[in-house]
Amino acid sequence: MEFFLVVLLLLAVIGFSNVLNHFIPFVPVPLVQVALGATFVAFLPNLHIPMEPELFFVLFIAPLLFNDGRNVPRAALWKMRNQILLLALGLVFVTVFAIGGFIHWLIPSIPLPAAFALAAILSPTDVVAVGAVSSRVSLNKRIMHLLEGEGLMNDASGLVAFKFAVAATVTGVFSLGEAVWSFLVIAIGGFAIGAVLAFAVIRVRVFIRRLGMEDVTVHMLIQILTPFLIYLAAEHVHVSGILAVVAAGIVHAIERDREQSPAVQLQVVSKSTWTVILYILNGLVFVLLGLQVPLVLNEIFQSPLFNNVKVITYIFLIGSALFLLRFIWVYFSWWGGWTLRKQQVERPSLRSVGIVTISGVRGAVTLAGAFTIPYTLADGSPFPERALIVFIAAGVILMTLTTASIVLPILAKPVREKGEENKEKLEKSAFIQTQKAAIRAIREVIDEENREAALAVIATYNRTISELIFESDETDSSEWEKEKADTRLRALGAEAQYLGKLIKEKRISKEMAYLLQEYIHRREIAVINRLRYKMLIFWTLLRRSVLQLIQVLLPGSQERRKRQRTKYKKMLELKIEMVEYAVEVLKNEMNANNKNVSFLVMGEYNQLLAKLKLIRNNGTSKNFTRLGRELQVKAFQAERDEVQSLYERGKITLDITRKIRQQINIRETYWIGENNLNV
Repeated sequence: MEFFLVVLLLLAVIGFSNVLNHFIPFVPVPLVQVALGATFVAFLPNLHIPMEPELFFVLFIAPLLFNDGRNVPRAALWKMRNQILLLALGLVFVTVFAIGGFIHWLIPSIPLPAAFALAAILSPTDVVAVGAVSSRVSLNKRIMHLLEGEGLMNDASGLVAFKFAVAATVTGVFSLGEAVWSFLVIAIGGFAIGAVLAFAVIRVRVFIRRLGMEDVTVHMLIQILTPFLIYLAAEHVHVSGILAVVAAGIVHAIERDREQSPAVQLQVVSKSTWTVILYILNGLVFVLLGLQVPLVLNEIFQSPLFNNVKVITYIFLIGSALFLLRFIWVYFSWWGGWTLRKQQVERPSLRSVGIVTISGVRGAVTLAGAFTIPYTLADGSPFPERALIVFIAAGVILMTLTTASIVLPILAKPVREKGEENKEKLEKSAFIQTQKAAIRAIREVIDEENREAALAVIATYNRTISELIFESDETDSSEWEKEKADTRLRALGAEAQYLGKLIKEKRISKEMAYLLQEYIHRREIAVINRLRYKMLIFWTLLRRSVLQLIQVLLPGSQERRKRQRTKYKKMLELKIEMVEYAVEVLKNEMNANNKNVSFLVMGEYNQLLAKLKLIRNNGTSKNFTRLGRELQVKAFQAERDEVQSLYERGKITLDITRKIRQQINIRETYWIGENNLNV
């Protein structure tokens, strides 16, 4: 029961960290979660959750890297394979020897093999930490792909180097040839086993589907278990479980892209399930890291054998040396590639190299690996300076996380206000993005039941976007109004053309043709002369009311009303056909010059189409209204999420964020008021 309560508390801490980040988005979520984990220990001093490295890797690292493999941009990474291998292999091994030698020189009490072990566990960057820190800044896609590829590959090389360095420290024996051969077997074997097992899992799922078992729950369970089983199987035969789950993720992604008839429901459930799983696992990684940090720090700070100022200086110097070596390696490898292939490789800039350097964040993989260091050597003596090594590993993690949080936003040049004109353009651009986010959110949930309501809401957003795009252009307002009027008249001309086709084919009576021609004529007047149109509508309504009153008083009115309803339904069907034809014509005639105004008018027609279909399906108006409300609520939330995302990524300033949120709140308030009046 106590363990269950601890798990619930940890999950609550993860949720609270995201609430805090909403108010302090300039602080990355990982740092907030580490701090909350450390605070958790302070309030519950008797709580001790030991770091079990093997369990940590299989429970957290396996599913996280499997998901990264499923979503990795394969084509982009393949193009950058040389740069990625230089970082994931070359830099790792250079770090082991260069930083290992520096650590031994700086702290002579740490033997050279143990110093190599510390350097090895500090060499891999944490793909989870890198993604979390870089998500709040705008990074070049090429840099982001480079960091993702490095993070996927260098865990294996760093852990293999660490394993041999620890073995050399414990036994006093080291063979370079054996180490190189073992690395190749572990790396290539991990990739091969991961790919083969992933293919086997996919074949099992296909076989189950062929048996007629389309149960989403069963397929989802297989998908969730896959990374754990593949990791354990790879580790059981002593190859890299990390590379195995990465390879498995890539194979699953390839199969997903090649699938002829993907199960839409499974894809939706899979996306939702993995979103929750990744949210929890990512949070737990850093909260658990925060739980371990105070225990590691106390072991050193409370020991009389260590000078606190000196050990903190060690962390600063080793962390700085890691950044310096990474900068030199990235700059010269990038410069060398540019020199050899100037046409294919971007010329290195200090800013880009600085971003890649600072993004080399160490994370929970480093600390978990450090905890695997044995307490004793082969002869039974204590492992030299084990507590200090674990302390330095934890300190470097915090240093790299904090440095990246402070320096990356500066190097990535987040948005700054440069005058009122730029601020206004930025605000309009951000508002357009929020509207597009709302449309995406609605499109994701469209089905047969809510299609008409969804199209009506989307049409409203499309019209707003078109108006905003027009305001952002340097087009004269009179020209824009003329363009809108011309497009609407073209659409009405298409309706008239379709009506002429109906008359020619003798599909409608003369009376109905006359009524539809009058209907098109009235809408043409609405485009050309709004005042005249209002007067015409008033007169039409007055005349209709008088005729209805006369029909009620005259004998045989019941039979007459029945004929009127039949004629009305036929008219409604023909109007729907005319509107659909007009939309099709606008689509066919759309080009780069008239795209914005065409989308605007097509949005108006889609709204009209939704209303006509609603009238045709008599008795569904309440359901239509309910579905419309649900979709609009979802759209407002999508707008808010997009605003928060833009702010966290440094795309907009705090003032613009507050202003757009206020606009959303005002629109939502008016919408709620209108809906309450319509109830």
